[in-house]
Amino acid sequence: MRALLVVNPKATTTSERTRDVIVRALRSQVDLSVEYTHRRGHAVVLARQAAQDGFDVVVTLGGDGTVNEAVNGLMTSAPALGQPPGSAADRLPALAVVPGGSTNVFARAVGLPPQWPEATSVLLEGMRAGRFRRIGLGRADDRYFTFCAGLGLDAAVIRQVERARLRGRKSTVGLYLRSTVSEFFIGMDRRHPALRLERPGEAAEEDLATVVIQNTAPWTYLGDRAINPNPDASFDLGLDVMAVRRLRVPSTTRTLAQVAARRPDPRGRQICRLHDLSEFTISATHPQAFQLDGDYLGERLKVRFAAVRDALRVVF
Repeated sequence: MRALLVVNPKATTTSERTRDVIVRALRSQVDLSVEYTHRRGHAVVLARQAAQDGFDVVVTLGGDGTVNEAVNGLMTSAPALGQPPGSAADRLPALAVVPGGSTNVFARAVGLPPQWPEATSVLLEGMRAGRFRRIGLGRADDRYFTFCAGLGLDAAVIRQVERARLRGRKSTVGLYLRSTVSEFFIGMDRRHPALRLERPGEAAEEDLATVVIQNTAPWTYLGDRAINPNPDASFDLGLDVMAVRRLRVPSTTRTLAQVAARRPDPRGRQICRLHDLSEFTISATHPQAFQLDGDYLGERLKVRFAAVRDALRVVF
């Protein structure tokens, strides 16, 4: 079995020693090549080339951003291999994920331990046994995502956190909480909801303040606690949506408590929830912050979403 290890050297919970241990462990099991990312988007190029070169597995060592880039590289290699995206899962390299970020939502969602030593052990066993799981992906315009997307408040919070990290701040629960409070009370125009959701054959959902899209559950983690706006979201189904119509203090506080509960079931007059969607479009009256898999991607006026079922094989 030939495998390519794509390493993000800036991953927050790994070190040079960590990487050496993981490389040795993988080399005991597979014919391993190692590549390091040097810039944002580099993992897309490396994973696409791995698919074209006939590798059996692409292993990522990094956070959710590295995973997202590798997935996009694999999926955009499908046309070059003579297969449309979404129908080439058995012909593409499988994906294996060694968690190296601060949150590692995707790794946890596919059932891996959140720490790299235990996760590496599980992956080695999975590769020995040929244990793969097919998962669906989401697509936002021409970009794939593995677990979540968002327009509005959550994306604006990620934007603020990324700016803080560029100034040398560490990604902590406290930083996310402070950024959320700041965006809610200062950054957002909460009086004029700007978003609209349209889906084929259904009435449009109007005047939405913020929208969260999930391809699986949970949406994210706050420390060890899962945050779950759409608890029924699954890799085996379409996309789930939770939108908030008005960001009023009492109702928003209640919604946050609901999504962080042990058994989340967010409801209320300000909540719009949609389950197992194949396609829909979100448009805005003015540019809105936009994120995929926890990475801020700028502002958008319109994004078309689609579910891509049985898109990829994952080692677990």
